[in-house]
Amino acid sequence: MKKLALFGGEKVREKPFPPFPVLSQGEAEAVKEVLKTNRLSGFIAAAGENFLGGPKVKELEEKISKYFNIKYAVAVNSGTAGLHCALVALNLKLGDEVIVPPYTMSATATAVLMAGATPVFSDVDENNFCINPAEIERNITPHTKAIVVVHLFGYPAQMDEIKKIAKEHNLAIIEDCAQAPGAVYKNRLVGTMGDIGVFSFNQHKTITTGEGGFTVTNSQELALRMQLVRNHGEAVVENMGLDENFAHIIGYNYRMTELEAAIGITQFLKLEQLNQHRIRLAEYLTKSLSQIGGLILPSVENNRKHVYFLLPIKVDSSKLGVGRDRLVDALVAEGIPFGKGYVKPLYLLPIYQKRQDSQRYKEGICPVAEKLHYRELIYSSPALLRYPMTEKDMNDVVTAFKKIVKNKNEFEVGSLC
Repeated sequence: MKKLALFGGEKVREKPFPPFPVLSQGEAEAVKEVLKTNRLSGFIAAAGENFLGGPKVKELEEKISKYFNIKYAVAVNSGTAGLHCALVALNLKLGDEVIVPPYTMSATATAVLMAGATPVFSDVDENNFCINPAEIERNITPHTKAIVVVHLFGYPAQMDEIKKIAKEHNLAIIEDCAQAPGAVYKNRLVGTMGDIGVFSFNQHKTITTGEGGFTVTNSQELALRMQLVRNHGEAVVENMGLDENFAHIIGYNYRMTELEAAIGITQFLKLEQLNQHRIRLAEYLTKSLSQIGGLILPSVENNRKHVYFLLPIKVDSSKLGVGRDRLVDALVAEGIPFGKGYVKPLYLLPIYQKRQDSQRYKEGICPVAEKLHYRELIYSSPALLRYPMTEKDMNDVVTAFKKIVKNKNEFEVGSLC
C-alpha cells in the first residue's frame, strides 16, 4: 500500500491475466473429429440439403434451438454477419429508419447501413446502460421500421417497455445479445423476446469459436431469409420455388465452417458453467468494492440475470477524490485491466460525421452516453471475470482500488478537473 505504481511504486499485481480464449481437450478432440472426415465445410450454393450446411453446423443449430426453446437457429461466421442477416430479413428499404443505441460496438449500427437503412441513435439509461425506452419513443418517425436492443455488458434491457412501444408502432425488434448469452429477463432468455436474437462467438466472448455467431427466431420466414443471406440465396430462389418476395435477396457468404461449429458445440455445453463463474466473481468483487465511497456499482433488478461480460462501474470523482481518467491510469499501472468510457458514442465516428445527413448526428444528441463515455464510466477487461480467475485474483483488484484511494494525495493538484 506504499507508493502508487503510476509514480514508480511496486505493482499490486505482476501476474498476467489468462489469454483468450480458454480452451480444453474437448475442443481439440472435436476439431480432430472433423479433420478425420476431410470435410471442412458442408455448404453448397445450390438448392438442396447442403444449402443449409454440414452436419456439425446443423448439430450446433439444433443445440442452440433447444437451449433457447426457440424454433430456428442460423449459425453464421460472425455476430456482425448475424446482425446484417437479421436486418436484411426485415426487408428494409432506402429511407427506412432503425433505432439503435449509441453506446455499443460499432457493428450494431453499421449493420443498419449495410442493410440500406438509416440508423437513428437513441440514448441509454444511465443506470443499466441499455437503450432507454423513453428515448426510443421520442425518436420514432413515420420512417421507423425496427429497434435494435443491445443487452450491454451482459445485463438485460427493459424489454417489457420496449415490446409495448414496438407493438404500438408496429416495429420489429432485433436483440443484440453479443455480450449476454444466458442473461435472463423475467424468466425469458435474452434473444427470445424480439423478432430475432443475435449472438457472437468472437474470440473474447463468453463462449467462442474464434470468429462466429448465430441468430434465433420463431419465424419460419425470417429464418429462411437469414439462411438465404448466409449462403448465396440469389442462386437458389428459383429452384426452391420461392416467390418474388425473395427474389431481391443477395447472399453474402456468411457461412460457418464445420471446424468452427464443432468447437461451438463443445463451447455451448459450458455456457451455464462459465456464466455462473462470472456471476460469482462479479458479486464477490461488487460486494468488496461497495465499501469504497464514490464507486457506483451495478444493481441487478428482480427477475433479471446479469452475466457480466464486463463489470461497469460509474465513478463519482468528487466523492472518490480521484479523477475518473487518473483512476484508470493508476489501475492499469497496478496491473489491473480497466478501461475508461467504454466506446465513444457511435454517431461521433467519422462514418456518421462525414455523411450528407451529418446534422442528424451532431454532438449532444445522446447526453447520457456522452457523459458516461467522457466522465463517469470505467469497465473491466473481459478477462477479469472469466475462468480460471478466482476470488484471490479479485482481491488484487480490490487492493489496487484501495491503494489508489489511500494514496490519492500523490496525484497532482487539479487531477479532479
